[in-house]
Amino acid sequence: MKFTVQRIQAWLVAEWLLVILMVLLPVLLWAVPTSLDGLVYLVDWKTVAALAGLMVLSRGLEVSGLIDHLGRKVLARLRSERGLAAALVMFAALLSAVVTNDVALFVTVPLTLGLARIVSLPVARLVIFQALAVNAGSALSPVGNPQNLFLWQRSGTGFMEFTLSMLPVAGAMLVLVLALVPFGFGQARLVLHATTHRPGMQRRLMITSLAAYPVFLFAVNAGFALIGAGFVIGAFALAFRNVLRGVDWPLLLVFMLMFINLGLLGQLPAVAALATTAMEWPGGAYAFGALLSQGMSNVPAAIFLAPFTHDWRALAWGVNVGGFGLAIGSLANLIALRLGRQPGIWWQFHLWSLPVFGASLALGAVLLTL
Repeated sequence: MKFTVQRIQAWLVAEWLLVILMVLLPVLLWAVPTSLDGLVYLVDWKTVAALAGLMVLSRGLEVSGLIDHLGRKVLARLRSERGLAAALVMFAALLSAVVTNDVALFVTVPLTLGLARIVSLPVARLVIFQALAVNAGSALSPVGNPQNLFLWQRSGTGFMEFTLSMLPVAGAMLVLVLALVPFGFGQARLVLHATTHRPGMQRRLMITSLAAYPVFLFAVNAGFALIGAGFVIGAFALAFRNVLRGVDWPLLLVFMLMFINLGLLGQLPAVAALATTAMEWPGGAYAFGALLSQGMSNVPAAIFLAPFTHDWRALAWGVNVGGFGLAIGSLANLIALRLGRQPGIWWQFHLWSLPVFGASLALGAVLLTL
């Protein structure tokens, strides 16, 4: 019995967002009675399907050992703490634009912890900078983070059009993070032992994941996300079932509940009036998206505000900038800090993240007017 209680407690802690959404659902249904068909209609199934397919393919690349292999080859050539930090920032940022920000963190943070076992490193600071890096890097791509994936599907734009629209703000955010590296890290020399453990590569899984990735993105871009996701999941169920077991499936339920809960919330007259008014404030969707992210995280902020504005670009810029600031601003922040498990990492995070948020918010506002 004790073991069962401990497992339940661990699940509640790990899935706290899912628990909150499940508790809120009956309250919102009481306030806004809705049929089952109505609830199903609130879910953006194209986004859910695209997320499911990307989670499977990203997990495939991770399990294959390819990303870890490339990361270690790059890091083995570095000789200073500052060089390591800059390389980790760039690696995490570029990786997050391809395989989503959470997957990038699940690769780079354990890699950092592993390196820390063979050489003295400021682990907490490195993890913090990786969290900042994936928020900046993932802002570039339609598949870099969940809010972009949702807004890309909603905007009706092509993959490259969305990417080019996000390039100015993503580039500015990444430059700001890189500019802080010299202030956070010195030129202390690093000496890596040659006996560093290197996990083996699963070549068949690597080739399959790499080949399927662009095909799936093409299917999503063409409007066949549901069919594409079905093929990807089916193929991996037949050939690489162990990959599917490691996918964060509860995250899909979180997104479905987000769509439902925030859709119901937006139907409350007072809330709808407030959101509509906020869109008319200076900065509109951009400023309100960034600020609202500080209270409810940027993914739900994007889902909630999308029905109240046609300016998807301003909203996308705002909620991505909103990933900085408070830790709750982005789920990626929470993932990084949780994986890092370093004393004092939570308050240290805000010493770096809040200034980056302020600078990014101001710089993005200027760029948006150009």
